Amino acid sequence: MNAAVLIALAGELLGEAPSRWNEATVQVRELVPDGSNRRFFRLSGQDSPTMIAVLPPEHDQRGQAEAAAFAAIGRHLRRVGAPVPELYGFDPATGLALCEDLGERRLFEQVAEQGPARSLSAYESAVQQLARMQVRAAAGFDPAWCWDTPRYDRQLMIERESEYFLAACCTDLLGLDFDRPAVAAECARLADEAAQAPAYFFLHRDFQCRNLMLTDGEVRIVDFQGGRLGPLAYDLASLLFDPYAGLPEAMQDRLIAAYLAALREELPYDPAQFRREYLLLALQRHLQIIGAFAFLSGVRRKPFFARYLEPALASLDRLLAKPEAAGYAALHTLTGQCRQELRQRS
Repeated sequence: MNAAVLIALAGELLGEAPSRWNEATVQVRELVPDGSNRRFFRLSGQDSPTMIAVLPPEHDQRGQAEAAAFAAIGRHLRRVGAPVPELYGFDPATGLALCEDLGERRLFEQVAEQGPARSLSAYESAVQQLARMQVRAAAGFDPAWCWDTPRYDRQLMIERESEYFLAACCTDLLGLDFDRPAVAAECARLADEAAQAPAYFFLHRDFQCRNLMLTDGEVRIVDFQGGRLGPLAYDLASLLFDPYAGLPEAMQDRLIAAYLAALREELPYDPAQFRREYLLLALQRHLQIIGAFAFLSGVRRKPFFARYLEPALASLDRLLAKPEAAGYAALHTLTGQCRQELRQRS
């Protein structure tokens, strides 16, 4: 879709007259995405607020389904008060979505410039907003909106997380020789245990600092189109163990407490149970994101993600060294092999 077609279609969705909304009156600037195949544009029109246009890849049915999920889930999250961008218009035929422009500053940039400690208030706001969103958005959530799977469950843990890690990182990227049956058995047991957590809450599934905007001093949430029903602890683990930020353990503990305080205002949930689930789901999240970093750097040839492989593996190594994770010795050994191979290549 060229700029002229994009402007014309956006004008139709907005109800703008062609005399006011055309190539002469609207500026289009394409933005660079992270790991997504979608295309992003900033549209600036006369006497109109700037907005972001999001397009799926052309002739891509999965991309179209993802775009529809973005619109449906985004509208639902707005209805329940989650701080997501307003959706100005959506075209089901092309998958074009027009959204509120939240600017360009993410929590990622703030942490990079000022460090974790000076970003504490933003993180506290983020975990409080997360607790509210997880509970409130679960009510009335329609799994038919989901473009991928309707629920985070054991099958997804195996196919999209542990197998992703073993294939994309250990085999394809690093070419390791390891005891696959032993590791697979541990991954299956991990999934069995993690799947015991109640999974009827709203799950963002990529809740990390690059998906949290800082707009007018407020934390806003983006990239929610992969949302589905799932357990509470996964999204919190995604944020606090985020390799992009490297939060110190003391800060993580403080944010867990802030999250649990906010959660108590929404519903009763046993803190001890939550912490057990948190460890298991943090392990699952590490497997997912390490697989993603390996795939994006090795297959998609996006070197930005390669620099975060070692921090993510080091974080996984520390988790597996905890006494509570003693039952995953083969996975711990494999994580050490991954780190050693990366060091030898650097």
